[in-house]
Amino acid sequence: MEREPWPAASDEPEDETTLPPDTARVDAVLARAVESGLTAGRSDAIAGRVPARLVARAKARTGLTDDAALLAFALANIAVEDRFAPTFRALRGSVDPSLDLEF
Repeated sequence: MEREPWPAASDEPEDETTLPPDTARVDAVLARAVESGLTAGRSDAIAGRVPARLVARAKARTGLTDDAALLAFALANIAVEDRFAPTFRALRGSVDPSLDLEF
């Protein structure tokens, strides 16, 4: 049996403060998945058990209420990730210091 990808939860309540749903991000990720052709073709079934608080927090942060939509968003978010941050970090120090950037 595979190990759970998260540590055992404590019984202590967690701060339930959440940000407003980021629906623009959800829309952008799902649109990019469609544009990339990732949503075309047949659908697969996927099942698993995840902590209820994780699902509740993800739904609150995305504004999604349907489990299938939440799972599709989560997978699309990974599949269309553009790797901007690691690429940006890798380029640190690569601009010639003598280059006039006009500011």
